Amino acid sequence: MTSCSESIVHITTAGERWDLLAWQYYGDPTDYLPIIMANPTVPIEPVFDAGLSIAIPLQQKSDVAIASLPPWKVSQIASD
Repeated sequence: MTSCSESIVHITTAGERWDLLAWQYYGDPTDYLPIIMANPTVPIEPVFDAGLSIAIPLQQKSDVAIASLPPWKVSQIASD
């Protein structure tokens, strides 16, 4: 994935985590670093309190990454 200068705001619910946000927005729970980097004032805690505003950087999926995915994942990305 490549970075994009835009982001969206996610308002947390109690118990959400960095990896869950990465899974929700990027489809990969290990891709949480861009979210952490976009939120330098948010403490890195195991879980979020409710009501935090978290910036989620928009990322573009590269053709190389898509080419290495199984067919059922490619069709899921194409529908997003």
